[in-house]
Amino acid sequence: MKLPIFLTLIFVMLLSQACMRHSDNNTAATQAETTVELPDLLKRTKGVGTAEEQALATSRYGEITTEISKDPKAAKPRLQLAELFMWEARITGEHGHYYPAALEMIESVLTQNPTPDETFQALSYKASVLLSLHEFGQALKVAEKAVALNPYNAQIYGALVDAHVELGQYTKAVEMADKMVSIRPDLRSYSRISYLREIHGQVDGAIEAMEMAVKAGLPGTEEAAWARLTLGELFARYDQPDKALEQYQRILAERPGYPFAIAAMADLAADAGEHAKAEKLLKEAIALIPEVGFYHQLAELYGKMERTKEKDALVAEMLVMLADDEASGHKMGLEYASLHIELTNDYNKALEYAQAEYQARPENIDVNKVLANVYLKLNQPEEAQAYLKRAKVTQSQDPELARMDSLF
Repeated sequence: MKLPIFLTLIFVMLLSQACMRHSDNNTAATQAETTVELPDLLKRTKGVGTAEEQALATSRYGEITTEISKDPKAAKPRLQLAELFMWEARITGEHGHYYPAALEMIESVLTQNPTPDETFQALSYKASVLLSLHEFGQALKVAEKAVALNPYNAQIYGALVDAHVELGQYTKAVEMADKMVSIRPDLRSYSRISYLREIHGQVDGAIEAMEMAVKAGLPGTEEAAWARLTLGELFARYDQPDKALEQYQRILAERPGYPFAIAAMADLAADAGEHAKAEKLLKEAIALIPEVGFYHQLAELYGKMERTKEKDALVAEMLVMLADDEASGHKMGLEYASLHIELTNDYNKALEYAQAEYQARPENIDVNKVLANVYLKLNQPEEAQAYLKRAKVTQSQDPELARMDSLF
């Protein structure tokens, strides 16, 4: 039986509307599939890095997130975003935001059946982030998985060097550094050679290797500034403050506003008794990035100046910052220990944190040095001497070790 014409028209209209609704639902479903929530790129504080870097980071973030929206499961743009977040973490000091964000991108790749090359890159990035979060044991395991996939990549040997150093496995660290520099002699490999030489008491050799790292860097970049900063710190640590200052000044000429150079200059000023100058420089560095070490320096300075209320206010602020870091996955045991040794005089609390670090990495010379210092503060010389002996096992010429050794 045929329907009357008006009923036919109504049926067609209803069918058309139903089809339109179905089409809209499909479109919405498609949009839901391609709308991916991604961590934000934070706006940098004015003066941090260069305007060109900020523009490049913003542009890259837009390009990468667009690629991810087109293909949410694509590994390459997710790895690129992780790399961008790691870069921004170094420059801005916003570790609590960027390291978890980078790990989120990395894990999203590792769970999507990536290719061997993608797996290697993801594991390499993951090891780097875990090192930054002070998860040294986990970082070593991840780096070992990565190097099994590609034993010819210098970057992954860098992660292995760092992990072995932090775990106190210095012979293995030297072996990995030799492999790294044989594959690619550059800023990153030279800087690790420098650090290992210093650990083993070869101060002149450490300076020589770091000078090679500086020469290998592109002036004005963050990594070149870091290498020159480390060279300056070597000079400062081994009683060559004029050479240290020269390096810090060169950094600021090449990369104005580099906060770590400003804070390092503050240390030199404080050591020279120029407290007002040191305070000004530290406040300048703190205004640039939220680095807890800068707050520690300023609190120590206020202690020397007997400005107790201001020191205590900074300590309270530091405790909040450290708690925030830990909440985002960043282990801060030695930072807590140093705070309580140098700023609160709560040596039992310092011992608690230092012993926890010792349980995780008993062979690390820095951990043993902190424990020796704590036991000296607690007037327990026998315990202090035992840990000091462990801290000196690599023949380090660290002036702080020499100072403690002179007390016996």
